[in-house]
Order: sequence, then C-alpha cells, then structure tokens
Amino acid sequence: MNIVPFSPGVGAVVNDLQLATMTESELTELRAAFTEYGLLFFRDQDLPPEEHLRFANRFGSIVVNKFFKTTQESPQIAEVRKEKTQQTNIGGGWHTDHSYDDIPALGSILVARTLPETGGDTQFANLAAAYDALPDNLKKKLEGLRAVHSNTHLYGENGLYRLTDLNDQLGGMDRVGDATHPVVIRHPESDRKVLYVNPGHT
Repeated sequence: MNIVPFSPGVGAVVNDLQLATMTESELTELRAAFTEYGLLFFRDQDLPPEEHLRFANRFGSIVVNKFFKTTQESPQIAEVRKEKTQQTNIGGGWHTDHSYDDIPALGSILVARTLPETGGDTQFANLAAAYDALPDNLKKKLEGLRAVHSNTHLYGENGLYRLTDLNDQLGGMDRVGDATHPVVIRHPESDRKVLYVNPGHT
C-alpha cells in the first residue's frame, strides 16, 4: 500500500490496495491514514455493492440515510442520482453528512458508478484545519457552545427539496428532526479539535 497526500488541505490517495481483499493489517494502516488525512481516495477498484457494504462494516456500524432511495441490491446503500433532465443538484451546497443525527456517522463511503463526461464534482473541506486557523479569541468564544443541526428545511413536508424536481427521488418525510452538537468536537481517534458546523444543516 502506498499513501500519497492529495493536497495541503485535506485528503490522500491510496495506491496499490484492493479494498475487497484488504487484510487486517492493511485495515489498521488505512484507519490510521483516515485519521491523519480525513479523506481517502481509491482508484481502479472492483467494489460491487456487497463488497462496498463489507468494506463499510469493517469501519463500524452503517448509518442508513433516511431520505435517499436505496439501491435495488441493498437497502443499506443510498443512491445519489442526478438524471440528465434534472435541474436540482442534491447536496450541492456545503454540508456535513448526517450532522442532523443524534449520533452522526464516522464518515461516508462514496462509490462512483456512473459519472458525467464533465462536472459531477464532490468537494471536501478539512474542519479540523478550519478550527486550527481560527484566531485564539474566537476559539475561546466557541468553547462550550452548542448548535442545532436540522434536516427539516430540506426534507420536511415544505422543505426545499420537496418543492423541486427531486421530490420523487426522496423518502423519509416523516423522519425529519433536529440534533444538538457542540460547535467544537474532538475527533474520536486523534482527539484533535474539529469545527462542527456547516451551512447546509446547522
């Protein structure tokens, strides 16, 4: 396995590793890299849905998305799809996946099945680095503060996505709700402080 930093801000590319046949020692190394870099990219993988789930389960319990329709192969995999005729881009604004849950997921595992010739980008930000970059007086103000994270404004009966051409692709209208989390959390592995707010759900 060869792990190469992707950018100064966030992420690393993992080469010479097949996720479907990864050993326990490789998993240990991978978890350490995930803790260090916050985001990992894997190219040239043979990862059908059943292997996707097996890989995810090796990191911990799977948090099933309440709003996206699932794939036919597995109810634990949410399908993020944009049709050619569709105008609305789901998740197109900055957000943190599942921050509206009482116990947010450790992360998300995205597998690109079909990509457009251009566009379709997913961008990422390092909120631990964002916290580190704050001036000390602002860090002090944020300590002890809590923030409400919600999905009602997006997925509720009168939510933004319900009023668009995405409505037919969504479910879970009766499962919307809020969660409250510290504005500054600590990473469960590294104990590093992380700014835990986002414009999509906070």
